[in-house]
Amino acid sequence: MLTIRFDRLDELGLPAGGRVLDVGAGFGRHAFELARRGHRVVAVDYAPGEVEATRDTFEAMIAAGEILTASVTGVLRGDAARLPFADGVFDAVITSEVLEHITADTAALAEMVRVVRPGGVFAATVPAWLPETVNWKLSDDYHAPAVPGGHVRIYSATELLAKLRAAGLAPAGKHHAHALHSPYWWLKCAVGVTNDDHPLVRRYRQFLEWDIVHQPRSTRWAERVLSPLLGKSLVLYATKATAG
Repeated sequence: MLTIRFDRLDELGLPAGGRVLDVGAGFGRHAFELARRGHRVVAVDYAPGEVEATRDTFEAMIAAGEILTASVTGVLRGDAARLPFADGVFDAVITSEVLEHITADTAALAEMVRVVRPGGVFAATVPAWLPETVNWKLSDDYHAPAVPGGHVRIYSATELLAKLRAAGLAPAGKHHAHALHSPYWWLKCAVGVTNDDHPLVRRYRQFLEWDIVHQPRSTRWAERVLSPLLGKSLVLYATKATAG
Protein backbone atom coordinates (compact mmCIF):
# COMPACT_ATOMS: atom_id res chain seq x y z
CA MET A 1 0.00 0.00 0.00
CA LEU A 2 1.68 3.19 -1.21
CA THR A 3 0.94 6.66 0.10
CA ILE A 4 3.28 8.81 -1.99
CA ARG A 5 2.43 9.26 -5.67
CA PHE A 6 5.66 8.53 -7.51
CA ASP A 7 4.39 10.01 -10.75
CA ARG A 8 4.23 13.31 -8.90
CA LEU A 9 7.92 13.02 -8.00
CA ASP A 10 8.69 12.48 -11.67
CA GLU A 11 6.69 15.58 -12.60
CA LEU A 12 8.68 17.62 -10.08
CA GLY A 13 11.98 16.61 -11.66
CA LEU A 14 13.12 13.29 -10.19
CA PRO A 15 15.33 11.92 -12.99
CA ALA A 16 15.26 8.37 -14.27
CA GLY A 17 17.61 6.29 -12.16
CA GLY A 18 17.75 9.07 -9.58
CA ARG A 19 19.29 8.61 -6.17
CA VAL A 20 16.56 8.60 -3.52
CA LEU A 21 16.72 8.45 0.28
CA ASP A 22 13.79 6.95 2.20
CA VAL A 23 14.00 8.21 5.80
CA GLY A 24 12.14 6.02 8.26
CA ALA A 25 11.64 3.38 5.61
CA GLY A 26 10.03 0.93 8.04
CA PHE A 27 9.56 -2.40 6.30
CA GLY A 28 10.36 -0.78 2.95
CA ARG A 29 7.07 -0.38 1.07
CA HIS A 30 8.07 2.88 -0.64
CA ALA A 31 11.72 1.90 -1.04
CA PHE A 32 10.69 -1.28 -2.87
CA GLU A 33 8.57 0.67 -5.34
CA LEU A 34 11.39 3.14 -5.99
CA ALA A 35 13.71 0.23 -6.78
CA ARG A 36 11.11 -1.33 -9.09
CA ARG A 37 11.02 1.98 -10.96
CA GLY A 38 14.77 1.82 -11.49
CA HIS A 39 15.89 4.42 -8.95
CA ARG A 40 18.95 3.97 -6.75
CA VAL A 41 17.58 3.68 -3.24
CA VAL A 42 19.02 4.19 0.23
CA ALA A 43 16.66 3.11 3.03
CA VAL A 44 17.25 4.35 6.58
CA ASP A 45 15.34 3.40 9.71
CA TYR A 46 16.02 3.59 13.44
CA ALA A 47 14.54 0.16 14.28
CA PRO A 48 17.07 -2.67 13.81
CA GLY A 49 14.42 -5.28 13.09
CA GLU A 50 12.88 -3.24 10.30
CA VAL A 51 16.29 -2.54 8.78
CA GLU A 52 17.06 -6.27 8.74
CA ALA A 53 13.66 -7.18 7.27
CA THR A 54 13.97 -4.55 4.53
CA ARG A 55 17.48 -5.73 3.66
CA ASP A 56 16.25 -9.34 3.44
CA THR A 57 13.36 -8.37 1.16
CA PHE A 58 15.65 -6.43 -1.15
CA GLU A 59 17.96 -9.44 -1.38
CA ALA A 60 14.99 -11.66 -2.27
CA MET A 61 13.82 -9.20 -4.93
CA ILE A 62 17.29 -9.13 -6.48
CA ALA A 63 17.52 -12.94 -6.43
CA ALA A 64 14.12 -13.17 -8.13
CA GLY A 65 15.18 -10.75 -10.85
CA GLU A 66 12.51 -8.26 -9.79
CA ILE A 67 15.01 -5.42 -9.37
CA LEU A 68 18.63 -4.79 -10.30
CA THR A 69 21.42 -4.96 -7.74
CA ALA A 70 22.33 -1.38 -8.61
CA SER A 71 18.89 -0.22 -7.48
CA VAL A 72 19.77 -0.81 -3.81
CA THR A 73 22.55 1.51 -2.69
CA GLY A 74 22.15 0.74 1.00
CA VAL A 75 19.86 -0.26 3.87
CA LEU A 76 21.08 1.03 7.20
CA ARG A 77 20.13 2.01 10.70
CA GLY A 78 20.26 5.74 11.33
CA ASP A 79 18.79 8.76 13.09
CA ALA A 80 16.68 11.13 10.99
CA ALA A 81 18.15 14.09 12.86
CA ARG A 82 21.76 12.99 12.18
CA LEU A 83 21.92 11.54 8.70
CA PRO A 84 25.33 10.08 7.73
CA PHE A 85 25.45 11.62 4.25
CA ALA A 86 27.15 14.59 2.62
CA ASP A 87 25.24 17.69 1.57
CA GLY A 88 23.15 17.48 -1.58
CA VAL A 89 23.86 13.87 -2.55
CA PHE A 90 20.25 12.79 -3.25
CA ASP A 91 17.91 13.73 -6.07
CA ALA A 92 14.97 13.17 -3.74
CA VAL A 93 14.18 12.44 -0.11
CA ILE A 94 10.93 10.87 1.05
CA THR A 95 9.67 10.25 4.56
CA SER A 96 6.37 8.52 5.28
CA GLU A 97 4.57 8.49 8.66
CA VAL A 98 7.77 9.43 10.49
CA LEU A 99 7.75 13.09 11.51
CA GLU A 100 4.85 12.64 13.93
CA HIS A 101 7.12 10.34 15.99
CA ILE A 102 10.03 12.79 16.25
CA THR A 103 10.12 15.38 19.03
CA ALA A 104 12.77 17.44 17.22
CA ASP A 105 10.93 17.40 13.90
CA THR A 106 12.44 20.66 12.66
CA ALA A 107 15.95 19.29 13.19
CA ALA A 108 15.02 16.15 11.26
CA LEU A 109 13.53 18.18 8.42
CA ALA A 110 16.67 20.32 8.27
CA GLU A 111 18.78 17.19 7.91
CA MET A 112 16.58 15.76 5.18
CA VAL A 113 16.70 19.01 3.23
CA ARG A 114 20.47 19.25 3.70
CA VAL A 115 21.09 16.00 1.85
CA VAL A 116 18.81 16.88 -1.10
CA ARG A 117 20.60 18.52 -4.03
CA PRO A 118 19.53 22.03 -5.11
CA GLY A 119 16.49 21.61 -7.33
CA GLY A 120 15.79 18.20 -5.80
CA VAL A 121 12.46 16.79 -4.69
CA PHE A 122 10.98 16.13 -1.26
CA ALA A 123 7.84 14.28 -0.16
CA ALA A 124 6.47 13.74 3.34
CA THR A 125 3.39 12.01 4.68
CA VAL A 126 1.94 12.41 8.18
CA PRO A 127 -1.37 11.42 9.78
CA ALA A 128 -4.03 13.90 8.68
CA TRP A 129 -5.45 16.25 11.31
CA LEU A 130 -9.11 15.14 11.48
CA PRO A 131 -8.73 11.33 11.57
CA GLU A 132 -5.74 11.64 13.89
CA THR A 133 -7.62 13.92 16.29
CA VAL A 134 -10.41 11.35 16.50
CA ASN A 135 -7.86 8.65 17.34
CA TRP A 136 -6.32 10.73 20.13
CA LYS A 137 -9.74 11.52 21.63
CA LEU A 138 -10.86 7.88 21.52
CA SER A 139 -7.79 6.43 23.21
CA ASP A 140 -4.91 7.68 25.34
CA ASP A 141 -3.18 4.40 24.54
CA TYR A 142 -2.87 5.33 20.85
CA HIS A 143 -0.14 7.93 21.23
CA ALA A 144 2.79 9.04 23.37
CA PRO A 145 3.52 9.04 26.24
CA ALA A 146 1.47 5.86 26.71
CA VAL A 147 3.15 4.37 23.63
CA PRO A 148 6.96 4.62 23.71
CA GLY A 149 8.07 6.00 20.36
CA GLY A 150 4.45 6.79 19.49
CA HIS A 151 2.94 9.87 17.93
CA VAL A 152 3.97 13.05 19.74
CA ARG A 153 1.92 15.61 17.79
CA ILE A 154 -1.01 16.10 15.43
CA TYR A 155 -0.06 18.11 12.35
CA SER A 156 -2.30 20.51 10.55
CA ALA A 157 -1.46 21.09 6.89
CA THR A 158 -0.71 24.72 7.74
CA GLU A 159 1.86 23.75 10.39
CA LEU A 160 3.67 21.24 8.22
CA LEU A 161 3.73 23.57 5.21
CA ALA A 162 5.24 26.29 7.39
CA LYS A 163 7.93 23.90 8.64
CA LEU A 164 8.77 22.83 5.10
CA ARG A 165 9.18 26.47 4.05
CA ALA A 166 11.32 27.21 7.10
CA ALA A 167 13.57 24.29 6.16
CA GLY A 168 14.19 25.79 2.72
CA LEU A 169 11.60 23.98 0.61
CA ALA A 170 9.02 25.32 -1.82
CA PRO A 171 5.72 23.42 -1.40
CA ALA A 172 4.50 21.91 -4.66
CA GLY A 173 1.18 20.25 -3.92
CA LYS A 174 -0.63 18.08 -1.42
CA HIS A 175 -3.36 15.45 -1.18
CA HIS A 176 -4.89 13.02 1.31
CA ALA A 177 -4.83 9.23 1.10
CA HIS A 178 -6.31 6.07 2.63
CA ALA A 179 -9.79 7.20 3.65
CA LEU A 180 -10.90 3.60 4.13
CA HIS A 181 -8.17 3.08 6.72
CA SER A 182 -9.41 5.80 9.08
CA PRO A 183 -12.44 3.83 10.36
CA TYR A 184 -10.18 0.87 11.06
CA TRP A 185 -8.09 2.94 13.46
CA TRP A 186 -11.17 4.51 15.02
CA LEU A 187 -12.44 1.00 15.74
CA LYS A 188 -9.10 -0.04 17.25
CA CYS A 189 -9.01 3.03 19.45
CA ALA A 190 -12.61 2.50 20.54
CA VAL A 191 -12.24 -1.16 21.54
CA GLY A 192 -8.59 -1.06 22.66
CA VAL A 193 -5.60 -0.37 20.44
CA THR A 194 -4.05 -3.78 21.11
CA ASN A 195 -7.33 -5.72 20.84
CA ASP A 196 -6.71 -7.10 17.36
CA ASP A 197 -9.01 -10.06 18.00
CA HIS A 198 -12.14 -7.96 18.46
CA PRO A 199 -14.67 -9.18 15.81
CA LEU A 200 -15.23 -5.72 14.29
CA VAL A 201 -11.51 -5.01 14.09
CA ARG A 202 -10.76 -8.42 12.62
CA ARG A 203 -13.47 -8.15 9.98
CA TYR A 204 -12.49 -4.65 8.95
CA ARG A 205 -8.85 -5.70 8.68
CA GLN A 206 -9.90 -8.57 6.43
CA PHE A 207 -11.82 -6.10 4.26
CA LEU A 208 -8.76 -3.84 3.95
CA GLU A 209 -6.54 -6.79 3.05
CA TRP A 210 -9.04 -7.87 0.40
CA ASP A 211 -9.22 -4.32 -0.95
CA ILE A 212 -5.42 -3.99 -1.20
CA VAL A 213 -5.22 -7.23 -3.19
CA HIS A 214 -8.22 -6.76 -5.50
CA GLN A 215 -8.64 -2.96 -5.72
CA PRO A 216 -12.21 -3.03 -7.06
CA ARG A 217 -13.60 0.02 -8.81
CA SER A 218 -16.13 0.63 -6.04
CA THR A 219 -13.52 1.13 -3.33
CA ARG A 220 -11.22 3.13 -5.65
CA TRP A 221 -14.16 5.47 -6.23
CA ALA A 222 -14.85 5.65 -2.50
CA GLU A 223 -11.21 6.50 -1.82
CA ARG A 224 -11.25 9.36 -4.33
CA VAL A 225 -14.47 10.81 -2.92
CA LEU A 226 -13.71 10.38 0.79
CA SER A 227 -9.95 10.99 0.98
CA PRO A 228 -10.05 14.82 0.85
CA LEU A 229 -11.93 14.80 4.17
CA LEU A 230 -11.27 11.42 5.80
CA GLY A 231 -7.95 10.32 4.33
CA LYS A 232 -5.77 8.99 7.13
CA SER A 233 -2.60 10.44 5.60
CA LEU A 234 -1.68 13.94 4.46
CA VAL A 235 0.93 13.93 1.67
CA LEU A 236 2.99 17.03 0.85
CA TYR A 237 5.41 17.54 -2.03
CA ALA A 238 8.10 20.19 -2.31
CA THR A 239 11.28 21.17 -4.13
CA LYS A 240 14.55 22.59 -2.86
CA ALA A 241 15.67 25.94 -4.25
CA THR A 242 18.48 25.88 -6.78
CA ALA A 243 21.81 27.40 -5.79
CA GLY A 244 22.37 31.08 -6.46
